[in-house]
Amino acid sequence: MFRVDLNLDGVDGAARAGTATTARGSYTTPLFMPVGTRGAIKYLSAADYEKVGAQIVLGNTYHLMLRPGAETIEKFGGLGRFSGWGGLTLTDSGGFQVFSLDPKVVDDGVTFKSTYDGSSHRFTPEIAVDVQQQIGADIQMVLDVCPPLPSPPDVIRLAVDRTASWAARAKHAHDRIDQSLFGIVQGGISETMRVESAKQIAGIGFDGYGIGGLSVGESREQMLPALAAALEHLPEDQPRYLMGVGDPASLVEAVAVGVDQFDCVMQTRLGRHGTALTSTGRFQAKAARNAFLDEPLDTSCPCDVCARHSRGYIRHLLQVREPTASRLLSIHNVAWTIDLMNRMRSAILAGTFNAFRADVLAVWE
Repeated sequence: MFRVDLNLDGVDGAARAGTATTARGSYTTPLFMPVGTRGAIKYLSAADYEKVGAQIVLGNTYHLMLRPGAETIEKFGGLGRFSGWGGLTLTDSGGFQVFSLDPKVVDDGVTFKSTYDGSSHRFTPEIAVDVQQQIGADIQMVLDVCPPLPSPPDVIRLAVDRTASWAARAKHAHDRIDQSLFGIVQGGISETMRVESAKQIAGIGFDGYGIGGLSVGESREQMLPALAAALEHLPEDQPRYLMGVGDPASLVEAVAVGVDQFDCVMQTRLGRHGTALTSTGRFQAKAARNAFLDEPLDTSCPCDVCARHSRGYIRHLLQVREPTASRLLSIHNVAWTIDLMNRMRSAILAGTFNAFRADVLAVWE
């Protein structure tokens, strides 16, 4: 294991701007990490990752384990070399996907069937670590139990206890000094359970910390108190990663309570369906009113798409079902979100985060 230390470059209230150091390089926070589920961000290439300013790209252990297989990726020298990406990589444990498949769950682990061919597979904390070490991501996540929300208290309790037990086993199994392992806090929307889980996971000790099981159907008003309760009991000098969250309002609100990094598939999903994220809100690119608009998706966005293409052109591509439209919108949405985080960082360093937050919420809340 390689401890990821977070040096705080500036704070504004609970909001943090930092530089985190991994075994293979550093990254700045607040950070948005785009998701390359099967080894690629949908419609983007590794060259695009660099252009949009990505620092870390995610891979999904569940999908990569099944196709092409961890052994194959290992033979190519790891996920980064396999995909042509020279930046940092992070893999989730695959647990979220596995638990969506109605698996058989016992204290030892989970048994599930592949969505590709129906074959049966076994996941334990140790297997999840072994597979991720083969995939070779710089940052890896422990196998956790992510209960649906709402869930009764006994289900949340069992998830917290199993997550802690599995986390300890995962740490014991992890033996790569050039790779980092993050623990994960669970607990639903119960502040009490979140505090208990955070204390358990921090007590085991990891290279960084994820907060899972939020943004799964609950309101932001329910999410934020549970999130803040957990953060109070995690180390201040290590990264705090809110998993699966990427809408602008939630990003700025989570940074306000002390989160450092995020991931989400929303940016590319919206792009595939003709929607752009902009400084004035969501923009439906296919709308008829855009047919003759010779202006970019967002005049304040620094991405190549906004520098080169008009709203009218992108609408045309959508009208004729040209896949390039999904590519352009996906590139823009990822770049726009990364730029949002960069501007958030600048506001923290300048001591103007509260005003920045208010401006974002005025558009996105």
